[in-house]
Amino acid sequence: MGRVIRGLTAEQRKAERREQLLDAALDLFATHGYLGTSIEQICSTAYVGTKSFYEVFDGREDCYVALLRRTSERLQADMMAVAARAEGNERQAAPRIISAFAHALLDDPRVAKVTFGQAGGISATVERQRRTNRRWAAGFLEQIWDRYDAPSGQSDKAESRARHAIAIGLVGGLFDLIADWLLDADPTVPDQVESLIEDLTSFYITVRRGLTG
Repeated sequence: MGRVIRGLTAEQRKAERREQLLDAALDLFATHGYLGTSIEQICSTAYVGTKSFYEVFDGREDCYVALLRRTSERLQADMMAVAARAEGNERQAAPRIISAFAHALLDDPRVAKVTFGQAGGISATVERQRRTNRRWAAGFLEQIWDRYDAPSGQSDKAESRARHAIAIGLVGGLFDLIADWLLDADPTVPDQVESLIEDLTSFYITVRRGLTG
């Protein structure tokens, strides 16, 4: 178990250092970008030694992927909670869910910048994590649709694949709208955020109308 220091075991101290490093990485990646941030900068900002960094992460890419995973895990928990509280029909619930999704990303602009503004094209490993996040989001949408769509009888594999493909495309469209918006918008301006939410909601409704109509 090792020594207990400051009331923490060795594993607890390692977990604490990991969070410190990820918090520092979030700030630096959002400000300077992935390529403009070094391991030394992350360690200096987190007040953690380089040796301790390599006890937690294999390198800068591993740290970045861990940051994406932490962000997605928090977002997933938030969205599941919002969906569980959703009331009314889909037309009433969807705008609330999309608004919660946008605010979860944009209330801390660093999260959106790291997740959407610069994650593309870094490496195959980072891209796989991005795609994993999109697949989860598509599955989340399909769960929402299952709640509101009338049962169609026996499941058809071709129909299920087509539905999943539409969910993936819808998620990609929503994510691209956010990435495009980030190029010129200021996430700290409420009116601009609300304008984005309106665009996201309109896009969602248009795609869903085509799916159900």
